[in-house]
Amino acid sequence: MSEKQPVLRRLKRLFPLILMGIVGFFAWQFWPLASAESQENKTQDKAQVPAAAAQPVVVADAKAQPMPVEIGAIAHVQTISSVAIRSRIDGVIAKVPVRDGQEVKAGDILFELDDRDAQAQLAKAQGTVLKDQAQLKYAQQQVPRFSPLAQKEFLSRDQLEQAQSNAAALEGTLKADQAAVASLQVQLSYTVIRAQIDGKIGTIAFKEGNSIKANGDPPLATLNQLRPIYVSFSVPQRDLARIQKAMAAGPVKAIASIPGDEGEPQQGSVAYIENAIDASTSTLSVKAAFPNPENRLWSGQFVNIKVTLRVEDEAIVVPSEAVQAGQQGSYVFVVKPDMTAEARPVTLDRTVGDLAVIVDGLKNGEKVVTTGQLRLRNGVKVQITTNGSDKGSKQGSAS
Repeated sequence: MSEKQPVLRRLKRLFPLILMGIVGFFAWQFWPLASAESQENKTQDKAQVPAAAAQPVVVADAKAQPMPVEIGAIAHVQTISSVAIRSRIDGVIAKVPVRDGQEVKAGDILFELDDRDAQAQLAKAQGTVLKDQAQLKYAQQQVPRFSPLAQKEFLSRDQLEQAQSNAAALEGTLKADQAAVASLQVQLSYTVIRAQIDGKIGTIAFKEGNSIKANGDPPLATLNQLRPIYVSFSVPQRDLARIQKAMAAGPVKAIASIPGDEGEPQQGSVAYIENAIDASTSTLSVKAAFPNPENRLWSGQFVNIKVTLRVEDEAIVVPSEAVQAGQQGSYVFVVKPDMTAEARPVTLDRTVGDLAVIVDGLKNGEKVVTTGQLRLRNGVKVQITTNGSDKGSKQGSAS
């Protein structure tokens, strides 16, 4: 027993090594077969997974077409001419032939003052003129009569000179009296106050029977010209050169849209540019004139105005909904010929209505996605529809 114990101990020590050798042998024999089977299983699994479905999208063609270059702004309407009606003389209002809010023409009578005193003073001055005319006529007749008598010394030289002096003095007096008559006629004309322009009268502050002062405040009424009328708006000073260039080429078209007015926008043109830039805001005031035949533009009213500086003949445009905003700027999804999507950066110049004008990044005829962008990324297969569903038409809708 003593001799067998050392042998058993050695066998126990070698047993793990023998076992590892046996396991390694079998692993070496069967590992390639297991690997092959695993690879085959993976290949079968991949074959069973279906390819990703094409994403339905609505597209439109990028088009080259004429597009206006416009400036838009919020503007307010201004009357071209506004007249505060005041009396030039003191007096009492005898008659007001117009009513509040009435449209009048230049020359229409607005107010009549009591003119009886002015008429009396004028009649007195005219009588004085008649008297002076008679005296002058007599004095002028005396001079040729006295001349031959003075030559024959029937009259003294002093008498002849006195007659001549008297005639000259009466002639001067007559001219002064005639000037007084003209002045009184002007004063009399002030008793009738007429409209100086065509326009619409506002509230009449003084009615019949009121005593008024010359050039008093408040005015009797205010008359505003409505046709034509100005629309005033401000633009950044960087637009000055563009507007000047457009005006040099011809009339610059302007369109005014009135909020809440269902009628057609008003048509006009730029009249002039203010002669100075506002240094505090770096903006420039521009005035556009509108015929305003229906009086839809009203002084003090706010409107939206668009000024067309020029027309770009071959602008690349796409529907505005095709343009997306990203961290790197604007981009669109373009459908490539292999029906995959490509996110492409573009340079957006401006938006006109529902069209976006692209200055860089797109070519005429390329198809851009207008609906379904959220499901896309570079390389994703797409299916063109008309309504974003797989059942739609294969043709995209061009805007």
